[in-house]
Amino acid sequence: MIQKKISKILVPLDGSKNSIRGLEMAITLARQSGAIITGVYSIYAPPHSEFRGIGSVEKALNREVKKIMEDAKVLAAQNGIVFKEKIMRGETGYNIIKLAHGKEKFDIIVIGSRGRSSTKEMFFGSTSNYVIHTSKIPVVIVK
Repeated sequence: MIQKKISKILVPLDGSKNSIRGLEMAITLARQSGAIITGVYSIYAPPHSEFRGIGSVEKALNREVKKIMEDAKVLAAQNGIVFKEKIMRGETGYNIIKLAHGKEKFDIIVIGSRGRSSTKEMFFGSTSNYVIHTSKIPVVIVK
């Protein structure tokens, strides 16, 4: 049996219950392998949007993102896991893949599936569906 050591886990977070379940699964994997978790929050921003964030809305979103990441960091720390955070802007699925395949070289992606899209994506959400079909590294979907 070939075993590859998992040392870096990427966990996309959005504050949903399923993304927290994904984090909990990643923590379990990290405890077994001594891995570091990087939580990523991708703020959806269309490339050519006529709408630019209104100051108060933008500040509220930033506070919400910071709270999600802080809660994730605390949960990881309570379990003895090192947690790094990354906040990105742009198309969510693309950002996850770009980060996963980038210079940091993650070993696995653990992603919660929200499953709130069309019937085509009945079992997985559109982001998790994109990630599993585009990723070159293993992906664990948590529902």
